[in-house]
Amino acid sequence: MNLIEFLLKASWLSVLAAAITGSISGIGSAASIALINHSIGRITPEHPQAPPELLWGFLGLVVVTLITNLVSQFLLAQLAQDAIYKLRLRISGWILASPLRHLEELGSSRLLATLTEDIQSISSGVFSIPTLCVNAAIVVASLVYLGWLSIGVLVGTLVFMALSISVVQLLINQAIRMFTVAREENDALMQHFQAITNGIKELKLHSQRREDFIDEDLQTTAATLREYRIGSQRAIALSAGIGELSYFVLLGLLVYGLPQIQTVSAELISGYVLTISYLMRPIGNTLAILPALSQAGVAIRKIDTLGLSLASRAETVARTTTNPRQFDRIDIKNATHNYQLAGEENTFTLGPIDLALHPGELVFIVGGNGSGKSTLAKLITGLYVPDSGEIRLDGNVIDDRNRELYRQLFSTVFSDFYLFDRFVGLRLADEDAQANMYLEKLQLTHKVAIADGKLSTTALSQGQRKRLALLTAYLEDRPIYLFDEWAADQDPFFREIFYQQLLPELKQRGKSILVISHDDRYFHLADRVLKLDYGKIINN
Repeated sequence: MNLIEFLLKASWLSVLAAAITGSISGIGSAASIALINHSIGRITPEHPQAPPELLWGFLGLVVVTLITNLVSQFLLAQLAQDAIYKLRLRISGWILASPLRHLEELGSSRLLATLTEDIQSISSGVFSIPTLCVNAAIVVASLVYLGWLSIGVLVGTLVFMALSISVVQLLINQAIRMFTVAREENDALMQHFQAITNGIKELKLHSQRREDFIDEDLQTTAATLREYRIGSQRAIALSAGIGELSYFVLLGLLVYGLPQIQTVSAELISGYVLTISYLMRPIGNTLAILPALSQAGVAIRKIDTLGLSLASRAETVARTTTNPRQFDRIDIKNATHNYQLAGEENTFTLGPIDLALHPGELVFIVGGNGSGKSTLAKLITGLYVPDSGEIRLDGNVIDDRNRELYRQLFSTVFSDFYLFDRFVGLRLADEDAQANMYLEKLQLTHKVAIADGKLSTTALSQGQRKRLALLTAYLEDRPIYLFDEWAADQDPFFREIFYQQLLPELKQRGKSILVISHDDRYFHLADRVLKLDYGKIINN
């Protein structure tokens, strides 16, 4: 039902049209079976062939059934893929509209699992919906025909089918519970996979750590996931086996048991046997797609939960047509930000922070590890919202209405920056010319070529990648630049260029520059040095 509701929300009109054409297809299938059964009854030793009009009627029903079946499946397939397309964009929008702090609390592994496995599960389940709808129409139409043959026999058949379906449903419910637990285990497995890729150096250099990680973390989680998925598949297989057994039991009761209870015609018996035998195909197909449908239902509930979490914390995101080019003053007044440290019970508090920033000023932010430098940078840039206090831009308080515009003041290269393979979002008339000029300035022309705003490669050393990130920041040409340990991965020669040439050039252009750094030999270049200790500025 979750999938049906999902499609109805996408386009109830398309679902209605598909349901009508699918119903016609089902009626045509049942009518074809009825016509075949009637034709068999008309064959006698005197008339060994069915009347020609029955043949033409049968051919007409087959054509109508085929066409309406295809129309129904085409409609639902189009609708399903459109719905998946919109879902992908909606989830991406939820993530982009959520506060950074909230996304960090959710964890990238959970978000990645939703964007990959959950979407794929829904896509697989939705892809089965056309088959399910057409099969349902065939079953309903066939039951109507069986009722036309004999209401009493139909009632008995439905009672038997209800008992069989109840047993099958119990097994399916058990499978769904296992799918739900398996989905939670998959989040943990995705986290372990991230540990493999992000922590590969640490795992290679410490054999005991590697063995413990594999034995106690990865293997345990993967084994638990395997057991739940095996259990769910076994429950589904058992339900399919019981369904098939019920089919043969029902046929046996009709052929051998029913004549013992009442007198029935051969046409009635053959009609029931032929129709129920025909129903084995759609029923078998339905049982075959139950695992995909169950997993899709679990994925939809998981996405609903994530969606409620993200939507409840969504920020106001509006496209800005112009970027602010100038400002006179940014004031941070008595601002604080609290968050839970990973794996610890204590809460880290940044602030209260009182700070003013001006154009053309070079400010170094220094302090020990864990002192709050990166947190302060995210607070200044508007990525973190103050828990108390305020930020003012030229006297105007920054809040949900204008925070998006405020963020456009900043070009940043954080320590955990991401490098796009093209200049996303930039609209410069001479983009390639400017980019190549900076490429030469950053001494990367022998490594990277730029054409049509696209980088020839990003497979470079970390220091070279940071230079490309700096190139992007140059092209953005915003009033404030923030560099988080940018020089940490540079060789001594280019580190000297960064501090002695690049930063002074930006300052001469009237840019406000914030530099998080441990390079104390260059602190004298700053107009101000802000030293942090346990979340407090101890000099300003």
